[in-house]
Amino acid sequence: METLELKKQKVEEVKPITISGSAAVLEAFLAEGVDTIFGYPGGAIMPIYDALYDYNNRLKHILVRHEQGAIHAAQGYARASGKTGVVFATSGPAATNLVTGLADAMIDSTPVVCVTGQVFAHLLGTDAFQETDVINITTPITKWNYQVTDAKEIPSVLAKAFHIAGTGRPGPVLIDITKNAQLQMIEYSGYEKCTHIRSYRPKPIVRKEYIEEAAKLINEAKKPFVIFGQGVILGKAEKEFTKFIEKGGLPAAWTIMGMSAIPTNHPLAVGMLGMHGNYGPNLLTNECDVLIAVGMRFDDRVTGRLDKYAKQAKVIHLDIDPAEIDKNVKATVGVWGDCKETLPLLTELIQQKVYPQWLKQFKDCTTKEEDKVIKEELNPSKDELTMGEVIKLLNDLTKGEAIIVTDVGQHQMVACRYAQMNQSKSNITSGGLGTMGFALPAAIGAKYGAPDRTVVAIIGDGGVQMTIQELGTIMQFKPDVKILILNNSFLGMVRQWQELFHQNRYSFVDITSPDFVQVAKGYYIDGQSVNERSKLKGALETMLNHKGSYLLEVKVGKENNVFPMVPQGRGVAEIVLCKEEL
Repeated sequence: METLELKKQKVEEVKPITISGSAAVLEAFLAEGVDTIFGYPGGAIMPIYDALYDYNNRLKHILVRHEQGAIHAAQGYARASGKTGVVFATSGPAATNLVTGLADAMIDSTPVVCVTGQVFAHLLGTDAFQETDVINITTPITKWNYQVTDAKEIPSVLAKAFHIAGTGRPGPVLIDITKNAQLQMIEYSGYEKCTHIRSYRPKPIVRKEYIEEAAKLINEAKKPFVIFGQGVILGKAEKEFTKFIEKGGLPAAWTIMGMSAIPTNHPLAVGMLGMHGNYGPNLLTNECDVLIAVGMRFDDRVTGRLDKYAKQAKVIHLDIDPAEIDKNVKATVGVWGDCKETLPLLTELIQQKVYPQWLKQFKDCTTKEEDKVIKEELNPSKDELTMGEVIKLLNDLTKGEAIIVTDVGQHQMVACRYAQMNQSKSNITSGGLGTMGFALPAAIGAKYGAPDRTVVAIIGDGGVQMTIQELGTIMQFKPDVKILILNNSFLGMVRQWQELFHQNRYSFVDITSPDFVQVAKGYYIDGQSVNERSKLKGALETMLNHKGSYLLEVKVGKENNVFPMVPQGRGVAEIVLCKEEL
């Protein structure tokens, strides 16, 4: 053990150097293991970019085409790598352009640290050029934010930022640094990572009595059912979760964000929950006697009407965020804590069991869904292509090993219903906020976060036009991203609702698109468009085998609907398999 005198001697040996606040920012990034920054320069953050010039061989900077693209790329990077994404943006409109991504990262628990430039401290509050009150604007949509006006604070503030963003329930943090603080010279004695903040407890204390109560309920259950979310992935608890369900013989269904925590073909995997999830998991939620929720928040798209949700079941809720316990669904037993810690404790206490008859009920539901929905979606009898058959062929070619990044809409629901995934961190989508335009920049970030994996962005013709300028980022930096546009010439999900619930009154959902292949060629990205079944497989093979990015547009049926569906305002057991059941 080191003596106090030895520790003191080591501290004295560190000779401080004089650096700028801007350099202190970059030194913090290096100490935190940052390798990639997504950003866009401007006046108020120019000193940091000037300092970055000297760090270019140690920190990779990806120049996006819009600040929203930067934060979505950072989200994709974080979700694919398990690390914290990093963003640079200047003040005013650049900072406000981060708002959508911050809100998206907040609701989907994605760790991101955004550094924004700000006007000189003496100009704050004067409505100076490109000044906005970014702190008050982003307070509701960040896990923490802070404005730095003195460069001496930079090392400690950034250490807190990375600690807060990446621990507990992860989330976005924004640090706003005034221009004078970026230019200010300080005595720098090194960077110390933050491991503790007095007022911040990222991991609740695990209470063994709650573990014991939960185990007792599971051991007594006749029809136990596990529903799991992204908390399993964020907690790096995939192995612990698998051991838990396998020992207990527990059927398990995922939320859209939890997908890929276990292989989609696992024998105990019974499908996806939610409005367009699988028939069995939704229907049988209201038949189980013990409902075990792991790392999920009982979102309304999962529960439907709360007054009709799992009223017959005793509910066990495992979550790292105490605020989620009893928020939407009252728990019989709430188990606070990191599921990487709580799951092994629970696994140790549950009995080795199997539930063949209960699992058969899920299989019977799958058979019914296959007969009514899946067969026609994956092997259509009509001439027009379906989104489902595209995903099926993609599965066959990638063998479930690709990272699938989806935008928002019908294609998202179809991809999440039918994509096969063999390893964790394979499903990247905008879940809670439902941000159109997410997929293209997120896929760019995902490729930097997992450079050895195939990344396929599946996007609708509406969503791709919201961030299509990020093709310029691909053109310049050449990440190998496969772009698959499923084009039905509609804002498909809105159109589906207008058909089913608004008497076919198609109000401003018929969207005209450019020639996507020609647009891609303008950015020096190869591509093609297909609308014939006979050419589909070859086109997908060409896309996947192409060296570098590639854009494939597949023109699918205009008025195909996504089923099953839990209509808004109904309970999960009122899920319908076709339009006629509405």
